[in-house]
Amino acid sequence: MKVIVTGGAGFIGSHVVDLLVAEGHSVLVLDNFCTGRRSNLSCVKDQIEIVECNIAEKGAWWNYFEKVDWVIHIAALADIVPSVRKPEIYFKSNVVGTFNVLEASKVAGIKRFIYTASSSCYGIPDIYPTPETAPVCPMYPYALTKLLGEQLVMHWARIYKIPANSVRLFNVYGPRSRSIGTYGAVFGIFLAQKLAGKPFTIVGDGTQTRDFTYVTDVARAIYSVLRSDKKGEIYNVGSGKRLSVNRIADLIEGERIFIPKRPGEPDCTWADISKIKTELRWDPLITINEGIGELLKNIDYWENAPVWDPDSIAEATKDWFKYLG
Repeated sequence: MKVIVTGGAGFIGSHVVDLLVAEGHSVLVLDNFCTGRRSNLSCVKDQIEIVECNIAEKGAWWNYFEKVDWVIHIAALADIVPSVRKPEIYFKSNVVGTFNVLEASKVAGIKRFIYTASSSCYGIPDIYPTPETAPVCPMYPYALTKLLGEQLVMHWARIYKIPANSVRLFNVYGPRSRSIGTYGAVFGIFLAQKLAGKPFTIVGDGTQTRDFTYVTDVARAIYSVLRSDKKGEIYNVGSGKRLSVNRIADLIEGERIFIPKRPGEPDCTWADISKIKTELRWDPLITINEGIGELLKNIDYWENAPVWDPDSIAEATKDWFKYLG
């Protein structure tokens, strides 16, 4: 099949591209390289086509959808903390960008459309493990924009008959995760701190748990949904297990210090993955020990990443406490 992957040079997108190429598909990557890297595609660069563009603005990139079979829409601004300070750019990227990709797909008559949504749409759930039927209650702008994008996709599937599905990703980790820029995911923060010989900064008391999902398992899940004949469905993608942040610090091995808990963040994320397991026979394969082992073997990847400390984190999160506290 001929496949477009928006955000294909990013963390998750590049692993999806690798899998598509390995399965023999023709891949076109659309990316503005705001957070994506060409180096993420170095192993397949001679087998794919790359177009640098901004999907939040209509442009010549629209023409590439002609005669495309499948579209996997991953492109988005993904860090949660900066979304409180800069909601407009998140809305343009994650909502307007999704609208534009949907319209291009509609005109082109594509055969499959996959949207990568976020488990942050659940907010602070009342049900654990959390099923797709749980109420949605986004607590910050990033979560809201990803939910609005998903609602657009489901609406276009119903009204315009675009054969679309959505996957709600839980806490994805693994190689090629973003190592520069804004304050973000726990693994990148801890690994950069470990390299620098600094203590791990743990939010709250560290007993909060997360459903950590290895990125190649996520790529396999997306591919499973893509190849199915399902339409208008939403699937959780997670490990189906939970692990505390303190346990992550134990496995990476390092000293730790504790910083104030952020309001609006759940004490637990834990995916009910029975739907995707039953309907599509997908199962996560990589254990947390295996995944962390891979990260530690390649820890030098984070040598140029910012080393966060309590003061710099307090500065980065001051708007979060101002508006959500």
